Amino acid sequence: MTKRSHDEPDNAVVSQALTRRRALALGGAGAVALTGLGATAYAADRSASGGSAAVAAAKAKALATTACMQLTSEQIEGPYYLDYELFRKNVVEDRTGIPLLLVLRAVDASTCEPLRDSAVEIWHCDASGVYSGYTRTGNGGGGGGGTPPTDPPPTGTPPPGGGGGGHATPTDDLTWLRGIQMTDHQGFVTFRTVFPGWYSGRAVHVHTKVHTGGTRTSTAYTGGRTCHTGQFYFAESAVTATTGVTPYSANTVTRVTLDQDSIYPGTGTEGGLLKLVYDPRHIQRGVVGYLTMAVDPAATNDGEGAPGGGPTPTASPTDTA
Repeated sequence: MTKRSHDEPDNAVVSQALTRRRALALGGAGAVALTGLGATAYAADRSASGGSAAVAAAKAKALATTACMQLTSEQIEGPYYLDYELFRKNVVEDRTGIPLLLVLRAVDASTCEPLRDSAVEIWHCDASGVYSGYTRTGNGGGGGGGTPPTDPPPTGTPPPGGGGGGHATPTDDLTWLRGIQMTDHQGFVTFRTVFPGWYSGRAVHVHTKVHTGGTRTSTAYTGGRTCHTGQFYFAESAVTATTGVTPYSANTVTRVTLDQDSIYPGTGTEGGLLKLVYDPRHIQRGVVGYLTMAVDPAATNDGEGAPGGGPTPTASPTDTA
């Protein structure tokens, strides 16, 4: 099909590690991958309570802003959304990379009141630019250099996906780097993940959705609406610092900068640019990213074709989404 100008390019498979065992326990390898944070002042406590100094500091900074914010920019859902509704804080599973602690807050853009008992969802690629659910998707020769796997296709029925940006057909039932959390009384959620990598045609980013008006059951979030679909971005200095760290250093895809990205609207925090805390000399020890999303809880914004509004990229990504 013809790709709209604001669609995401196809996922570039740039890793040979395609036959990973799904980590069913939320601890395990994910907890091991986060140990590096303990060595830095920005350490994210790995206890079940999540009551770390890093979380507390990020929340305090978010709460220090008293003025109402501009409505956070709506952006496309992209081709790699899967409606898993995995309620968990630690989404790492077996992925390796620089530990990333996301502290996110959702507020009503009109009243500045926190959105309590709403659901915030995230998903993003791993250090090599691959999304779970799409590990068998080739890059069409668009600069990724990945080799299609030769192992048998996955068994079972692929999970349901979403629209917007030309949704791709899932190729496996893996779940890493995807999760959803209910907001607390101040509108906060936290996620423990790894710093995303990059793939052909896009700057480094994390996808998000905010769901309001529904309720959480024992297995899912039901009713209500998706009031916001957006993306989070990282300062170029932080992304550059990751490029010499394993496993990011093995990613040979030509990286698109934030200024070149066709979807980032170029509006800073309003457009999803995370505020970051890390040691520039030792980024491998971990990064804390925090942001307040100002949304309209009564709106419906499912990300199906919403424009990004960013600058035209100088690169020429493969037009295959």
